[in-house]
Amino acid sequence: MNIISPVPATAQGQDGPGPAEAPLGFLSAIRPAVMLIAVFTALTGLAVPLGFVELGGAVLPTQAGGSLIERDGKVVGSSLIGQAFTGDKYFHGRLSATTDADPADSTKQVPAPYNAAASLASNMGATSKALVERVQGDIATAGPAPVPADAVTTSASGLDPHVTPGNALRQVARIAAARGMPDERVRALLAESTEGRLLGVIGEPRVNVLRLNIALDAVAR
Repeated sequence: MNIISPVPATAQGQDGPGPAEAPLGFLSAIRPAVMLIAVFTALTGLAVPLGFVELGGAVLPTQAGGSLIERDGKVVGSSLIGQAFTGDKYFHGRLSATTDADPADSTKQVPAPYNAAASLASNMGATSKALVERVQGDIATAGPAPVPADAVTTSASGLDPHVTPGNALRQVARIAAARGMPDERVRALLAESTEGRLLGVIGEPRVNVLRLNIALDAVAR
C-alpha cells in the first residue's frame, strides 16, 4: 500500500496560509472615532455657533443684542418684552398671567405681570369657569362694546409687548385727560407708533406699548 506523505510546510505555494496578523490594539482601533468626535465637536459645537453669533451681530446688531430700548442713554427695556403700566397717563399692555414666588411663602405663587423669568399662560381652557367669569368682568368694566379681544385676554407667553391699534385707541381719551393733552395729539402719536404687517402681508397691525409710552413722555417734556 502506497502511503502519501504530507507536503512539508516549506513546500506549500505562496498562496497558502501565512502567519496570522497581530490584532490591532484597543487604542489604535478607537483613535479614528475619537478624532472625528473632537473635530466635529469643535466645528459644530464651537466654530459654527460662534460664527453665527458674529454674523448676527454684524448684520443685525440691535436684534442680536436683545432689541434693547434706551432713553437718555439708559436701557429701559426691550421691544420684545412687555412691561406692566398701570397709571392713567400711560397706555396699558395686555393682561399677563405670569407669576412669581410669594415672598411670605416660597411654596406659593403670586401674580407678577410680565415676569420674564416665568413666561407662561394661565393654562385655563375655554370651559374654565374662573376664566369665563374673569373675562366677563373685564368686559363689563372695559367700556362700550365692542371690546377688543386683546383688552381682556392674556397672551400665551404673558410677555406680549404689543396691543392692537383698536385696543390702544380706546385708551386715548383717558391718557389725554390725565396728561392735559388734546385727543388729536395722542391719536397722532398712536398713528406714528403703529407698526404694519411684515412685508405687507404677514401678521397684523400692532402697537409697541413701551415705545409709545416713551414717545408720550418725550412730548410732555
